[in-house]
Amino acid sequence: MKKTMLLFMSLFLCFGILQNTAIAAGTNASLRLGVNDTLTEIEAVSVKGNYYVPVRALAQKLKWNISMLQDGVQIAGGGKSLLLLKNDGGAKLQNDTIVPISTFVQNGSLMVPLRISTYLGYMITFEPDKYLLRVRDTSAALDDAAFVSQFKSELKPIVSAKPAPETTPGKQGRIVYLTFDDGPSATTSQLLDILGENEVKATFFMLGPNMNRYPSAVKRIEEESHGLALHGMTHRKEKFYASPGAALAEMSADNAVLKKITGSSTTLIRPPYGSKPYFTKSFRDRVLSQGFHLWDWNVDSNDWKYKENSARIYNTVMEQVHKLQKSNSNPVILMHDQKATLKVLPDVLKTLKKEGYTFEIITKDMEPLNFWKDKR
Repeated sequence: MKKTMLLFMSLFLCFGILQNTAIAAGTNASLRLGVNDTLTEIEAVSVKGNYYVPVRALAQKLKWNISMLQDGVQIAGGGKSLLLLKNDGGAKLQNDTIVPISTFVQNGSLMVPLRISTYLGYMITFEPDKYLLRVRDTSAALDDAAFVSQFKSELKPIVSAKPAPETTPGKQGRIVYLTFDDGPSATTSQLLDILGENEVKATFFMLGPNMNRYPSAVKRIEEESHGLALHGMTHRKEKFYASPGAALAEMSADNAVLKKITGSSTTLIRPPYGSKPYFTKSFRDRVLSQGFHLWDWNVDSNDWKYKENSARIYNTVMEQVHKLQKSNSNPVILMHDQKATLKVLPDVLKTLKKEGYTFEIITKDMEPLNFWKDKR
């Protein structure tokens, strides 16, 4: 008990010193994070006296497992686990204690305070005069003095003139929702690689038969905290739109496939070819009354039509995004889980990031965007 108290007292003092240092500097200084015996490229960002890091990058270094649950994001590592509750509800520990934890999204990555690692049994060292910020477990061979000696020339602050990020959602019109239809496919793994390399999250509207064909891709989509959504079973107008009951049956069957593979279900749907003109009021009344939420898009990449013409797809996306800026609307971009999309996607992501957009997933708590303006 005494050791635990001393640990938390030392953490408190360290972060107190950090806060005073940041205020004195008057700049947004970040540090490269040390993980065990390695100085990583992870940038730890100072926000109101605490250092925040992208949870996905930290999890990869420490070999944590991340899972999306109904109540939030579960992180398991070091033989322990915690649950990051939705809506900034804090972190629920294994003993059911809830501790205050704030998170935010920066450049499409979920940023968490580094101190969550202490709840998983890790130690944090912070020595501001040496620019040392390090998280380690018992596998680390170097003590802090040896670590500083080895990486002395690289332990320098990353100073930016930009203001520190706020721990609140991004500004209206600067959040983008990237969506992919018709997957998963044989190239979904490459698509996920691109998203991962750019630290971007997207929402996948998937077809039941394709999920059955590529179950490992579906599991990876969930494990990497992308959004799960439904696109039906047949993608054939004469079958899906045969009747309101047929549409409901397809979405329910699609959800059953998702549940079988991942253990999760969703209420987010996108009918084949979009909701207009076929998904009329009788269809919406039947389907949405069962708790589903209807999503279309306001940026159509036309990647299904232009295929290999990457320049045409890129220009189509950016022209529509720029038009939406005038109305201060968040883009919901329609793309498809197909091989041709892989060529243009990196350029689209690079430009959107450069223009200040952050990437988020669609959730059931959001007001749906659809062509019928049906807010159910």
